[in-house]
Amino acid sequence: MKLLAVAVAGRGLVDPDGPVFDAGDEALLRGSAAFETLPVYGGRPFLLDRHLDRLEASARSLALAPLDRAEAAELVAQVAASAPSCAVRVFLTDHTLVATAAALPGDVEQRRAQGLKLRVVEIGVPPPLLAGAKATNYAVAMAARREAERCGDDDAILTGGGLVYDSPTANVWWLDGNLLSTPAPGPGVLTGVTASVVRELVPGLGLELREGAFPVSGLAAAEEAFTTSSIVEVMPIVAIDGFPVGDGRPGGLAARLQAELRLRSGR
Repeated sequence: MKLLAVAVAGRGLVDPDGPVFDAGDEALLRGSAAFETLPVYGGRPFLLDRHLDRLEASARSLALAPLDRAEAAELVAQVAASAPSCAVRVFLTDHTLVATAAALPGDVEQRRAQGLKLRVVEIGVPPPLLAGAKATNYAVAMAARREAERCGDDDAILTGGGLVYDSPTANVWWLDGNLLSTPAPGPGVLTGVTASVVRELVPGLGLELREGAFPVSGLAAAEEAFTTSSIVEVMPIVAIDGFPVGDGRPGGLAARLQAELRLRSGR
């Protein structure tokens, strides 16, 4: 990933190819740094306050120094100026606060039109100690993604004890009639920022929202399924373990939710 801009607390904009993290930073070394990823559209960071809320909560869970929200917002503004639309990441470690900007992925609309083929990957039951914290330790999630790709699929659905968790970098949703289901936030299920917008949109769409602990079998039998994340936003799921979801094509609810997100972001 080619970085367009990097800003560091106390230093401002720095050379994107230069070092910014201390080699002795324990948070970085042990995968317990907190981070957020958010899109910038037309020069405006989308849902920045919600991302900073979660970054603050992650910092508390990981026993990091409290987040300086004003400083974080300023760093985001500095790197966001590098391109009208881009993907911004904010990292908080034991030693520093860093923001980076990179190009948004260019193939999202093509992938959205095709939909995702996902593979169920069992990861066991995650410990509850860091439930809700968005930390940089993604080793298990990335290993699950590689396993799904090895099987010829696009990504994974993480499960433990037969229950649905998240996709490696997204929340998972499925529709049956007017009932929209998603795993409740907790161990293995991150409180998603884009997911929070979907929750707000559900009543206006005439749907009932159900959150809880659900077996994989219910997801596999759904009429429609999709994932939500900050950069990719709403991405239809068309197959799970080689079997089609619904009619095997991207569903209408995913398209409606994506349209609503576009309106909210001013695109």
